[in-house]
Amino acid sequence: MFGNKKTVPQIDKDQMELIENAQKRVRQKKRLYAHFVVFLIGAIFLIILNLAIGVGEGVTFFGKDWFVFAILAWLFLFIYHLFNVFVTHKFMGKEWEQKQLDTLVDKQKQRISELQAKVSTNQPISNHIVESEKKSPIIKGLTLIAAAAENDAIGKNNELIWHLSDDLKRFKTLTSGHCMIMGRKTFESFSQPLPNRTHIVITAQKNYQVPQGVIVVHNLNDAFDAAKKDTQPFVIGGGEIYKQAMPYAVKIELTRVHENFDADAFFPKINMDIWKETDKTSHGQDSTHKYQFSFITYERR
Repeated sequence: MFGNKKTVPQIDKDQMELIENAQKRVRQKKRLYAHFVVFLIGAIFLIILNLAIGVGEGVTFFGKDWFVFAILAWLFLFIYHLFNVFVTHKFMGKEWEQKQLDTLVDKQKQRISELQAKVSTNQPISNHIVESEKKSPIIKGLTLIAAAAENDAIGKNNELIWHLSDDLKRFKTLTSGHCMIMGRKTFESFSQPLPNRTHIVITAQKNYQVPQGVIVVHNLNDAFDAAKKDTQPFVIGGGEIYKQAMPYAVKIELTRVHENFDADAFFPKINMDIWKETDKTSHGQDSTHKYQFSFITYERR
């Protein structure tokens, strides 16, 4: 049909390299064959010059006619050409060069590993990680707020695993009047936007529809920018958003539920080399709280 373009076969890089290498070998062998023909014709020509025409008649070296040495010299060049095509190219061509390069790289990697092992002996790698997280740009007032089990479980199937009324009251008290940064799934777990709070939703969906007043962004930095006028913006989930935001936070408000739960979303591990516990209030089981839990505040060291 009109407008249809003819399909052009695609040749990948490896196939093209094989083709180019084969073409190069053909050219080399053609040149070698030409050299061989010229050598034979030249040798016959030198013999005719001396014996039939008499050119250089009587000129000898070590008792041999001069043209013998001329033919031997030419033969040497031909053998060198032959060696270069069939030996040098095979054993010292691109593949040989690549093997030598790979060997050198492996040795360098081994040397680097040895140096890293020596460094680790004096200063554990975990210390480097701690220093790196400490150097992350801190967002003033940024607070992570979450409820997590002993195994760091925070939810399953986009729902809370427990219902603790005092935890919900604390969440309302702390976040009221502030910006709340969250992922799309966390936002969708609400039946409607929570009152007296600014919802900032992070999603990859370009045309994500939200109620009026809800702010949609597409990355964490834009969420921080949207909350920059708030003296204490809160990150409220889910697990991946917590993980991304933790290096920027100055405080964690955690409800630690003293049980282990099956879950598909988890709060990131709290590194006590970076965070210090500044407040803790424990609550036991009662008629409205099925599990023991503690309110814990962590602040960056």
